[in-house]
Amino acid sequence: MLYIASDYAGYTVKERIKKILEKSSVNFVDVGCTSALKKNDFTDYIKSVVQPVQLSNKNFGILVCGTGQGMTIGANRFKKIRATLVYTPRQARFARTHDNSNVLVVAAWEVRSSQLYPLISAWLKTPFQPLARRVRRLKKIDTWPQ
Repeated sequence: MLYIASDYAGYTVKERIKKILEKSSVNFVDVGCTSALKKNDFTDYIKSVVQPVQLSNKNFGILVCGTGQGMTIGANRFKKIRATLVYTPRQARFARTHDNSNVLVVAAWEVRSSQLYPLISAWLKTPFQPLARRVRRLKKIDTWPQ
């Protein structure tokens, strides 16, 4: 299952991403926020996405905020989360093939509407390529203290 959330600054982009997911027949759960008009903190929505991702390697997440930086920093504080902020489909593919990204972060103020489909599609369709060196690197990161 895919979990998606945004703060107020990312709300409009989150709604566009949801349309992309619906057209692509991707099952998802929207865990907030519900309006671009009501100010909130990006930190209010991270947990709702990352906790289900922590529970199963079949779950993934998408987080959206203005710069993408806050969501990325916050999400990566959680064990088993590999949140990646990407701006291009190429970065999205590498985030999956090389780093086994399980949470995609989108910068609402930086990514144009026309860039969303290629970006989301690349991240969703690209599998992790578990070469020995990549697995070794991820295992090292997993041993770091939280």
